[in-house]
Order: sequence, then structure tokens, then C-alpha cells
Amino acid sequence: MPELDDPIPISALQHAVYCMRQAALIHIERLWEENRFTAEGRVLHDVTDEPSDHRRHDVRRVTSMQLVCRRLNLAGVADVVEFRSAPGGDVAFPVEYKRGKTKLHRADEVQLCAQALCLEEMTGREVSEGALFYAQTRRRVPVSFDAELRRLTEDTAREFGALRAAGRTPAATWRAARCNACSLIDLCRPKAAAKSALRFRSRAIDTALSAGAADDEW
Repeated sequence: MPELDDPIPISALQHAVYCMRQAALIHIERLWEENRFTAEGRVLHDVTDEPSDHRRHDVRRVTSMQLVCRRLNLAGVADVVEFRSAPGGDVAFPVEYKRGKTKLHRADEVQLCAQALCLEEMTGREVSEGALFYAQTRRRVPVSFDAELRRLTEDTAREFGALRAAGRTPAATWRAARCNACSLIDLCRPKAAAKSALRFRSRAIDTALSAGAADDEW
């Protein structure tokens, strides 16, 4: 497998879709805090962290498979890749393990699609679908790598790549549902960081002037 010079981790795309600031804090500033959700996810991935390669019937199952995509400068590890028999040779089918259940945003799908793009480049064969396995529901959710998802994945890779090259961390934007579930909330401090320092200073000056005017009246 060819090595890349300072590749973007595939997991960074999942973080970037969820929150670009979170991705920058983790992958640019190297900050990390664990919470219950990340701990559960880490335990779940212990199932597939041990590399293995075996075939059962018409499916070859590879765990902890190293992936690269030179075109997008991506690298990472797939939890499971199933190589299914097809005319002309085996076709890859990536499976990503996740805690919880399906989500309203597409962060998990983008991470899986990035794995598919890597596999396409590595095998020279189209990867049209994969699956997300959620621990809470104990079910696989099929994911089709259509044009829209591929475009979102590639755009995210390029956007985060440019952000990382500039060494820039975006300003915080408070979104209650996502921020409250984020393990970096205490490091990010989105409520405080999202406030305008200029607006705060203007209010402080107005308050001071008002107090001074009241004192003059006395």
C-alpha cells in the first residue's frame, strides 16, 4: 500500500461534517476529551481493531484494513471490509461500526463513503454501497454511494484539507443538540466563544457612560 505525506485522517471527515470546529480542534490543535459517547464507541471498535482476514463461502472478510486515497490525500483504517464474489473479481463492501443509532446528519455516511473512495482507488473497481452497523439497534443500515454523497465527501475533504493547510480553527457556533453531545464542549466553550468581543466591549462602554452620567446628575 503506498504511503502518503501527512494525509488527512478519514475520521477527520466525520468530525468535519458534524462540526468543522471540532475537526480543527482534534486534528489541527490536537485536543481531545473523552465522554460517555466516545468511550462507548472506543469499546465497540475493540471488536474490529484486531487485524484478520478470512473467507466464508463467497465473502472474504478483512478487519482493521489500512486504506489510502492519493487523489484526496486520505488515509485511515476500515473497521470491516467484505470482499464479495462478483463477475470479474471480488467487490469491496465497507462496514463501519458505530455506537447509538442512525443520525439526522450525514457525518457517518461521509466517513463510510471516504472509505469507499479509498477502496476504489486501491482495487480499481467501483464500490457502490456499504453499511453502517449501529450498536444500539444491532442492525446494519445500507448506504448507497450516490453522486450527492460522493460530492459531499470530496468537498468536505478539500475544505478541511485547506483549513488544515492554513492551520486555522473556525470560530465557535452554538448548536445545542450537537454541542451538548460533543466531548470537547469544555475545551471549545461554544457559548462563550460565540459571543462577540466587540459587542461585549460596546455594551460595557455604554454601561460605564450611563453610570457616569447618573453620577454627574448627583
